[in-house]
Amino acid sequence: MVGYDPEAKCVSTVEAAAAGSASGLVTRVLISPLDVLKIRFQLQIEQLSSRNPTAKYHSILQAVQRIFREEGLGAFWKGHVPAQFLSVGYGAVQFMAFESLTELVHNVTSYSARGSFVHLVCGGLAACTATVAVQPVDTLRTRFAAQGEPKIYPNLRHAVVTMYQTEGPRTFYRGLTPTLIAIFPYAGLQFFFYNILQQFSEWMIPAEGKKGGNIKNLVCGSCAGIISKTLTYPLDVVKKRLQVGGFEHGRAAFGQVRTYRGFLDCMRQIMREEGSGGFFKGLSPSLLKAALSTGLVFFWYELFCSLLCALKSPDSTGRKEG
Repeated sequence: MVGYDPEAKCVSTVEAAAAGSASGLVTRVLISPLDVLKIRFQLQIEQLSSRNPTAKYHSILQAVQRIFREEGLGAFWKGHVPAQFLSVGYGAVQFMAFESLTELVHNVTSYSARGSFVHLVCGGLAACTATVAVQPVDTLRTRFAAQGEPKIYPNLRHAVVTMYQTEGPRTFYRGLTPTLIAIFPYAGLQFFFYNILQQFSEWMIPAEGKKGGNIKNLVCGSCAGIISKTLTYPLDVVKKRLQVGGFEHGRAAFGQVRTYRGFLDCMRQIMREEGSGGFFKGLSPSLLKAALSTGLVFFWYELFCSLLCALKSPDSTGRKEG
């Protein structure tokens, strides 16, 4: 099970980082198209409706068809290289920090490292640590996913050099404030609900029926992702809007563009021009992505940890099944 367990600990901090990297890499390949759809929806000023003739995207199916027709199949993996750097780096730092923090709680406090509240706090802190480490890559990923044709940035090196020369080094940390505000509850709630759902499944399923633990990890992770994403989604929209600041010329083909002076100004403009629904643009593909990505991340992480345990001790059962 995710988190420090003194009774079944057989994965070191370095191995947790390796398992987190591997889970992030595999998951990113599978969910990239949904990520592109989510970003396109979040950045669209116009209402996501077929009744609005100026709106480029109306629905998931319409957006998929239009992107495929105008930009080709590869468009669904735009920004995939920086996205993979993001996933691999984020997964490594997040799970390494989470395992270390839960072990620290076990060693220096009276709280149980398996407690849901401990997972909430440690999950949030681990995610904040990972976010600061990979924020520049996240900004690059967003720029690549947001650009249309012709491309403003033909490759990663060109994007880094151009952004640094024209916008300065601070541009790589655009949207960091709402990101940190959003990521602590989002990631914390992921670990929190994953822990609760795992405990609930153990209570519901009798001991002799505890087979198919990997599927259970996938289902618990998916449910945790949906709940946490719904609760924190508006902050993700604000983050994406701020990350494309200074990139208005690359967004011209997608409809209206806006310039935001900061976190609060972005929230005010969205509320004034788009209403409360503006904070939930792209929620449908985002929930699909959250369900798949969170479920797959926990699924692959638990699986890779089990494999590492088995490799170290072939006769050992490794970690207890989540």
